[in-house]
Amino acid sequence: MFEYIKGTLSSSTSHTAIVDVQGIGYLIHIPLSTFTALPQIKKPISLYISAVIKEDSHRLFGFLTLSERDLFNRAKEISGIGPKTALSLVGHMESQDFQMAILNENIPLISKIPGIGKKTAERLIVELRDNLKKSPLEATSNKPLCSPVMQDAIMALTNLGYNPTQAQKAIKNAMKDRTDEPPLSQLIKLALAST
Repeated sequence: MFEYIKGTLSSSTSHTAIVDVQGIGYLIHIPLSTFTALPQIKKPISLYISAVIKEDSHRLFGFLTLSERDLFNRAKEISGIGPKTALSLVGHMESQDFQMAILNENIPLISKIPGIGKKTAERLIVELRDNLKKSPLEATSNKPLCSPVMQDAIMALTNLGYNPTQAQKAIKNAMKDRTDEPPLSQLIKLALAST
């Protein structure tokens, strides 16, 4: 139905953006990660769109990358997940990190996402594992996927009270200028120092 939308950002909240396209304002539901990367009001914006049409509502969901939209589309099709939980998932964990968490069956990390408990995390793993092996999410950068040590460090930071997005950013900042991967304890110290 819709592939993308290009226009001017008219207004935004942490969960929605209104995009003006030649005088028509489109209300688009967005994940938290998209909200933090939005341009200033009245500036150009482009979002990949997923339309969710039901008997009682027609809603548009917008994403900055194709891999985020792909993850949203795959997650919302799982029984018991739905668009709201899928949007939370995309907003709190980068798609490549989520893919690694699924493939590594990292239930504790996935269940840290708001709205996703242990049982839902297990269902996501069962439903998405084979799907992601056959058809992985498109990489959004040239950086390699998170290693098991990086995943463990992210998990440690979430246990210290960081939300998953903050933990991922802290680990990525700690690894930014390194060519080698430090031991887990050192990586956690570097990440804590980088925040």
